[in-house]
Amino acid sequence: QVQLVESGGGLVQAGGSLRLSCAASGIISNLWRMGWYRQAPGKQRELVADITSGGSTNYADSVKGRFTVSRDNPKNTVYLQMNSLKPEDTDVYYCSADHMGGRSWGQGTQVTVSS
Repeated sequence: QVQLVESGGGLVQAGGSLRLSCAASGIISNLWRMGWYRQAPGKQRELVADITSGGSTNYADSVKGRFTVSRDNPKNTVYLQMNSLKPEDTDVYYCSADHMGGRSWGQGTQVTVSS
């Protein structure tokens, strides 16, 4: 079983930056894909960005050029650097990890961007 713990959320003004971190622990054999999703109340969870163990990345169009996903494989940690934040980026952000047992999710961290 894989546990994910996120950190780094908070309140920031529009145009500011935040960095989210997510550390995986537990029975880890191979986290071949780690990523970040976000979800607003009453809406579906949507992909923000993900990264494979080989370093291939994928981004939602709305965050391209502003957000950067990275990972530290030996530490089983994934990061999301968020720059030029906009009020519409306000959401709960969830970390995910795909492994042999399926997909695990973090508990979520709130990101609030004030205008």
